[in-house]
Order: sequence, then C-alpha cells, then structure tokens
Amino acid sequence: MNLALRFIKLIRFCLFFGLILVSLGCLCGMFLVFFVAKDLPKLPSPLSRIIERPQTQVFASNGQVLMSLGERKTIPLNMVSQDFINAILATEDHRFFEHHGINKLRTLKGLYITIFKSGRVQGASTITQQLAKNLFFTFEKTYKRKFKELLVALQIETSNTKQEILHAYINQIYFGAGAQGIEKASRVFFGKPALDLNLAEAALLAGLPKSPTNYNPYRHYDRALKRREVVIKRMVQVGFISDLEAQQVLLTKPELYHEQSDSRTGSYFLDALINELVQKYGEDVVYHGGIKVFATIDTRLQTYARQSLKKGLERLDTMMGIKEENADYPQGALVAIDTGSGAVKALVGGRDYYKSEFNRAIKSLRQPGSGFKPFLYYTAFKNLGFHPGTILTDKPVIIPVKGAPDWEPKNFSKTFSGNMILKKALINSVNTIAAQLVEKTGPGAVNRTARTCGIQSPLKEVYSVALGTSGVTPFEMASAYTVFATLGVLHDPFLFWRVEDAFGRVIFEHIVQEKRVLDPSTTYQVVDMMKSVIETGSGRSIRQLGFNRAAAGKTGTADSYNDAWFTGFTPTLSTSVWAGFDKKKKLMDINKVGITGGKIAAPIWAEFMINALKSEPERDFPIPDNIRFETVDTTTGCNPKEGKEIFEVLKVPLKSEQHLCVEEEQ
Repeated sequence: MNLALRFIKLIRFCLFFGLILVSLGCLCGMFLVFFVAKDLPKLPSPLSRIIERPQTQVFASNGQVLMSLGERKTIPLNMVSQDFINAILATEDHRFFEHHGINKLRTLKGLYITIFKSGRVQGASTITQQLAKNLFFTFEKTYKRKFKELLVALQIETSNTKQEILHAYINQIYFGAGAQGIEKASRVFFGKPALDLNLAEAALLAGLPKSPTNYNPYRHYDRALKRREVVIKRMVQVGFISDLEAQQVLLTKPELYHEQSDSRTGSYFLDALINELVQKYGEDVVYHGGIKVFATIDTRLQTYARQSLKKGLERLDTMMGIKEENADYPQGALVAIDTGSGAVKALVGGRDYYKSEFNRAIKSLRQPGSGFKPFLYYTAFKNLGFHPGTILTDKPVIIPVKGAPDWEPKNFSKTFSGNMILKKALINSVNTIAAQLVEKTGPGAVNRTARTCGIQSPLKEVYSVALGTSGVTPFEMASAYTVFATLGVLHDPFLFWRVEDAFGRVIFEHIVQEKRVLDPSTTYQVVDMMKSVIETGSGRSIRQLGFNRAAAGKTGTADSYNDAWFTGFTPTLSTSVWAGFDKKKKLMDINKVGITGGKIAAPIWAEFMINALKSEPERDFPIPDNIRFETVDTTTGCNPKEGKEIFEVLKVPLKSEQHLCVEEEQ
C-alpha cells in the first residue's frame, strides 16, 4: 500500500514539475518572441516590393562604376514556364502549398544542427523563409537571425497568398552570370523569355541558385548538367514528371546563348574580386544584398595593362611565326601592385577574356626561373655574411643529392667566366654561382625568405628551387617584390578598400598595416644589384625602350623556355609580367632559338610602366644610413689599383661593418 502511495506521489510530482517546466518554457518562448520581434523588419506591401532592392555595385578607385549586380525584371507567374515552376518547387520546397511557411521536420533538424553542432548554423530553408532572409541586412549566420527569419516567414504567410509569395520568390532568385530573377536568367542563358523555357532548360536553371558560381554553365557546363540531374530526380520523386520524361530530358543538352553581354564580367580583376567577396560574405550578400564595393583597381592602369600585354603577345606571335587563326597561341599575365599599401592597381589574366576566362595572374603556377634569385641572394647576405662584392667562381658545379642523381646546373650561355663578384653574378644571371649559394644556405632557408615576402604556393625543398623550379603566380611575384621596393616592409595585397551595406553603413574597411620582415640595409644591397640588371644586365631592353626612371627587377626564364618573366618595381609600383603557353610548350622563335624573359616580358613591362607612371614625379630608392659605396674590380672584389690590369669595375653597396677583399683588409 505504501509503495502504491509513493508511486502516486511520484506521478503527481512529475506532473506538477512538468507543468512548471512547460510554463517556464512558454514564458521563455514568449519573452524570446517579444525580445526578438521588437526589431523585426517591416514587410513591404505588396510583397513583390521585396525585390525592389538597390543593386550591388563595384566602384573603381576613381569612383567609376565598374559593374552592377542584381538587375531584375519582374514578370507575373502566368508569364513563367510551368516546367520551371515545378522544377524550382521540387528542388527548393516541394511542400510549399501545404505548409504555413515552416517545414516542421526540417526546422527541428535545423535547430538540432544549430544547437548541437558547434560552429554550424542551419535553417529550414522553405521558399518563404528564403524570401524572408532577403529582408535582413546582416551578414552573420546566427541562431537569432534564423529565429527572426522564422517569425518573418510566419508574417509573410499570414498576410499574403501562396501565389504572391511564389511570384516574389522567383523574381528575386540569383542564377549567376549577372542574372537576377527568372526572366533575366532565361534571357541571359537561353536568349528567350521565361514563358518559352522547355523542361531541359527549366531544370538546368532551377539547379543554379544552390551555388550560382560553382554551377555557372558558362564555366562549368558538366557541373550544371549534373546538378540538373538532381533536379530532374526530385521532380520524378514528387510526381511532377514521369520516369520516361526524365530519361528523355536527361539526354538533352540545352544550348547556351553566348551573345549576352552581361553573361560574364569581362574582367579578370572583377572575377577575382567577386570570388573573394563570395568567400567572405556568401553569394546571398554579394548578389542580393545591394552592397557597395570600393575596389583598388585604377581603370587607367588597367587599360594600359591590357594594351601592353596584347601588343606584347602579338609581337611574340610574330617572333614565333604563328599566323594560323586556330593555332595554339601563347598566353600572358600582368599584375601591378602599389608598393606603399598592397593595393592591386591592375590585373590581366590572359590575352582575351572572352576566349579564355582562366585567370593566369592568380591561378597559374609557373616556374619563375631566375626571377626567384633575389630571395636566394638576400638569404646568402643575411645568413652567410656575404655582400655584393663577395667573390665566387663561375665553374662547373656538381651537388650530390641524397636519393637522387647529382644536380649539375648549367648557365644559359653554356660557358664559364671564372671569378666574379656576386653583383655581377646576379646581373648576368649566372646559375652556377646561384647553385653554390643555395648549397651553402640550404634550400629551406631560401624558401623561408620567399614565404616571408608573401609567396604562398608550395615550394619544393630542393637545391634547384634557387633557380625558380617551383611554380608561383604572377600575383605572388608582384606582391613579393613590393617587399624589396619598400626595403623590407610587407603589405598584404588586397582587391578592395571598403564594403558598405545597402544603407551606406561600412561593414568592412581595409586598414593598411606595415610589417617589417627583411633587414633594410641587406635588402637595399639586393635592390642595388637588381637596379643593375635593368641598367646593363638581362633587363637592359627596358632602358633601350625609353623607360628612364629609377627601377629594379629581374628577368626569369624557365630552363625549358616554357616560361618567360620580368618582375620589377619602382619605389611606388611593383609589376610582374609572364608569358608562355597554358600547356608545357617551349617559346621558340622562327630560328628555333629560345625566347627569354628579357626578350618578351621585359618589353611588355617597360611599355606598361612608361604609361602607368607618366603623371607621377620621379623618385629614387632611399639609401640606408649605414650603406657606403665602393668601386671594385669585378674579378677580384678589390678596389682597382694603379698599374694593375682592370677588366671591369662596378660600384657595390656595403654596410658600414663590411669590408672588401683580404688585400683591402691588410
């Protein structure tokens, strides 16, 4: 009996406790609703005005509008193909006409993931909630925003018909390639009104909103077709089409419309900019948010970059004797970066964007050849105590490599010149001396210097890295050389200064930060040597073409003549130029002689820099206080002596504590 009474009391206690918990839960829920709902956005009336949002705009450094994203053309539901309506419903929310704005099962799943999966936030993503999301101008995925979206979705459902909701939704979806809304998308991708879309076309378009960039059929047609296959299967599952219809449509490959001018940005720079914005904020914000982006690009310099690269590659075609219309033409890239901030002022990733959108400036890993040697020389000066007047011998070199054949680097000239100072070795780009230096420093130390300057691509820890055998991008080279231009100060490269939301509020602003990463005096010694590369070395064509400002740089030619480079800088602008074939193929002239960076990349650099800097005052690189100059014999490293035969002399910069040859010290 006592046991029964205890059991009854336990049940009563549980009931009362449960009621208390439920009551507290209701109170908390009511408080949460009132707390969150106090700043909910006001629903537009009629709902179709939800798509009347400012376009996302990208501005150049001079305030010129470079492009606008999000242009819409609203059409009624009866002007849209029923195939598309069925496809989008099957893909995004097949119970749209059954629920009241919230899919309860998917909402519970989303709450579970949000609460219990650290770092992840997931919503129910009904069509109504997706529409509600567009009323928010916040760029963080938080539980609070998700809850607000849920409340707004309920408001939308209670004050609008399903047809009004669907009408607003299909007119605001972003499909990629500059197409906002189904009518614009239909005309961009297929050159026809939305009413005329067939099932194959409609299903392809319905798959794009999930990720307009990844499924853009202009760039990833096979991906778009695979995504369309998912849409078709969903349409079969929910009963919109039969298995036979699905099989027939999967055999059809819709033909894209290629004459739409806004189907692509037309700019390698803008492609890179939009890609970075999407990674930072997501496609919804970039294409739906009405943001304003203030880019670093200088339209004047960008025009000069395109023109210089185009003319240079046409000269290369002539040198190689390429005339056929459908021949395999060499490509090129040019990147110019402001040395004082890291702002990218010009970027061209190929000879013709509309023939190839692949951005070689930032995506193509190419061997920089001798363009990598400045990192080696800085490392040798810093770690070994060497200086521009240090003597080494140009001679055959054999370096044992553990577990691999011995490394025997060769000079481009196929000859050896004996003793020479390091300044002359860099001017003449002597590979055997570079090999001796990397043997002494170790390839790991050279790679660390390159990484310190901003090179991020994988670098092999092998001796040949000193001769530029690891692939890097023109973007990286232009950025890394800014560190030499500033005598050791690193500025991270960037593409935009500021981002504002649709109301003009600043949501991001780039603050220029300086970080000293190299010793200024040691860096100046390398810069002085690189100045002589332009004066008398492999980059002397730059002076011959009329560029007379203070500048420094280095040519680069891959051992197989697959890549030709020139990367150089003035005190204010660092520019890297690359030329070569996309596939490994030698740059050979009509006489079957290899084409070097000095022959093709340096002239492109010179023409661009002459135009880019013509309105700027001339200036030289500052000389650190502890640097002195000595005139030395290039074969002995000593001051020239009267009565002795002198073959060649050069001025070399030395730190105050550094001395010349042993003879000078005695």
